[in-house]
Amino acid sequence: MGVFVFLPLVLPLTAWPVARLAEQHLHPRTATWLLAGVAGVMAVCSTVCLGLVMVVGTAQLPGNPLPDGWSDPEVRAAVPFDEVVGKAAIPALCGVVVACGRVLWRHGRVRRRAHRVLAGVRGARVAVLPDEVPYAYALPGGGGGRVVVTTALLGCLEPAERRAVFAHERAHLAARHHRFLLAVQLAARANPFLRPLCTAVAYTTERWADEEAARVVGSRRTVACAIGRAALVSRGTAVATLAGLAAPGPVPRRVAALLGPAPLMRSWPSVFTSVGLAAWGAAAGTAVSAMSSANSAVTMFFILHAATPL
Repeated sequence: MGVFVFLPLVLPLTAWPVARLAEQHLHPRTATWLLAGVAGVMAVCSTVCLGLVMVVGTAQLPGNPLPDGWSDPEVRAAVPFDEVVGKAAIPALCGVVVACGRVLWRHGRVRRRAHRVLAGVRGARVAVLPDEVPYAYALPGGGGGRVVVTTALLGCLEPAERRAVFAHERAHLAARHHRFLLAVQLAARANPFLRPLCTAVAYTTERWADEEAARVVGSRRTVACAIGRAALVSRGTAVATLAGLAAPGPVPRRVAALLGPAPLMRSWPSVFTSVGLAAWGAAAGTAVSAMSSANSAVTMFFILHAATPL
């Protein structure tokens, strides 16, 4: 097993180049799936790595419930610098569990609070709140979710721009963008090297919804105007609860993208381009990370099995 057990901890660095290039050169749908998939696999692999190393570290602690054979020299020899990294992996893995638990708890709390607030609001798919604060967001839930918008925002938009806003939020619900965002947030907590992918996916999901809204409305300029106007009237607005589900992303970049040509839908970029080279590099890093963690897990299983008395 050796030093290969540590590879999943640092291989997420291979995904950094593709994070920004995918935003700019790939279709938002392709970029979202690519980045979320890479982040999820690498996060699982790095967590498995920490778990394997923690077993070696825990076995050396006095009073641990693990079999005595797990602290044999043969087991410790499977992990380099076992005395240091084994014990360091214990608080590291506990930190990952706590951080991911907090993300899940906060995500569930915001959703439950939003559903309670909207319980008495009419409208099965669209909820219009009589609020002076301008905002809109997509609230996932049973029956396909709901689009929540305030009268303050609707009053600032033209009829065509209102249709663009509703189409944008419905695209979030239809594509289950909240799942992509939650997945990359958990991945970033599992391995801090994956944080750039978390930011990138927050942007690509917004761009994905922008393109779907433009397709439904039939005018990219209308969607761009709606996004820009909504951002201007919402500037400085502090809505830390319900609207916290929304991730608006860099508005100027989104508007500029909508004012340009529509992105081409390609299943996978060519390796002879910069984004293709970065994508293949991230895919290779993900594959190596998966193989390394799988090999380490299998090797550790046989070592522990041999060291455990019958």
